[in-house]
Amino acid sequence: MKLGFVSAILEKDSFEEMIDTAAELGFSCVEVACWPSGKAERRYAGVSHIDVNCMEESYIEHIKEYCRNKSVEISSLAFYPNTLDGNPEKREANIAHLKQVILFSAKLGVNMVTTFIGRDQHKTVEENLNIFADIWKPIMAFAEENKVRIAIENCPMLFGPEQWPGGQNLASTPEIWRKMFELIPSDYLGINYDPSHFVWQMIDYIKPIYEFADKIFHVHYKDIKLYKDRLEKVGSMAYPLAYMSPKIPGLGDVDWGRYVSALSDVGYDGYSCIEVEDKAFEGTRENIIKSLKLSKRYMEQYVI
Repeated sequence: MKLGFVSAILEKDSFEEMIDTAAELGFSCVEVACWPSGKAERRYAGVSHIDVNCMEESYIEHIKEYCRNKSVEISSLAFYPNTLDGNPEKREANIAHLKQVILFSAKLGVNMVTTFIGRDQHKTVEENLNIFADIWKPIMAFAEENKVRIAIENCPMLFGPEQWPGGQNLASTPEIWRKMFELIPSDYLGINYDPSHFVWQMIDYIKPIYEFADKIFHVHYKDIKLYKDRLEKVGSMAYPLAYMSPKIPGLGDVDWGRYVSALSDVGYDGYSCIEVEDKAFEGTRENIIKSLKLSKRYMEQYVI
């Protein structure tokens, strides 16, 4: 496995500065944030280290050459929107940009995009599966045409009142994965596996690795800390952030030895990226760099 990080944490850096940081810290890859320009609607969104709308050959070659010179690979291009948004204008804008990210990934030779399925948060799972089939069949046809694999993260996007009642990402459980892959049985549609989201949903995060081994295209390392005293006060129906918080690897409840062991059992040898969303390491660049250093040091027990 190759160890990297999600570039969104370095939101103020240029592409070159971000790659420089990855090289200086000894990372072998980065998952590069490629959001459209404009104000972000949530934390860790809206970051763009690559302008996918610039298709000039010189720009594409610059990115390739800079990465080669720094010995840092791009694991995927990352854009996590809601392509099933109940607002038709937002939905179409998100789909259009996602297709541009897919196209740019092909031009770069990365051939991987990490993203969300999305969800109309005011409709049922069953209704959303029907919408998913209608919307994502053309998206996957476009991805297949360009030979780009799509790795869907399993985050429910259900953290605060603006995302309730249903959340903004359908692909949140193994049961829904099964139905998704039945509806669109594409070799190019897979998973960006993040164990932390299963922890607070009370789902076994090891067992699905074996069932979906051939669908795991990309891997995240992000931890979650559950506060049982808070959970006992508010219950599992509360906003999740009321009883848990994201942490860097090693400071939460994920058993990383078991997780990486399961990945090695199924022969996963792809990209694995640390995702920092730990508020204890926000505020200054010094704290951000510290979070990457500590996360890397911890994960290198299992991944070199």
